[in-house]
Amino acid sequence: MPQYEIGIILNPNLDGAQAALEKDVIKAALERHGASIKNVDDWGNRRLAYPIQKDPEGNVVFYTVEMAGNNNAALERELRLRDHVRRVTIIRDRPEWRNSQKKK
Repeated sequence: MPQYEIGIILNPNLDGAQAALEKDVIKAALERHGASIKNVDDWGNRRLAYPIQKDPEGNVVFYTVEMAGNNNAALERELRLRDHVRRVTIIRDRPEWRNSQKKK
């Protein structure tokens, strides 16, 4: 199965319990769409390049998952409907994009 990286920006004004609940809902949605989670990289609140809904910060979380490619649109649509999710990006991870030492 192809590997994807899913980047999500959450509302930065959530307290710890609300943020944890939102991440649990996102994890359940990923599993419902047939994604197997390989890694979760939680960056916490970060300053954004531009404000989203008048907030200069966002709670940034990256998920590395394996899933079938036909579930991307439905998964993205479901995640965008959440009130506290500000942005969703789903990017297919390709081995040739990885930094590797080239033989000379």
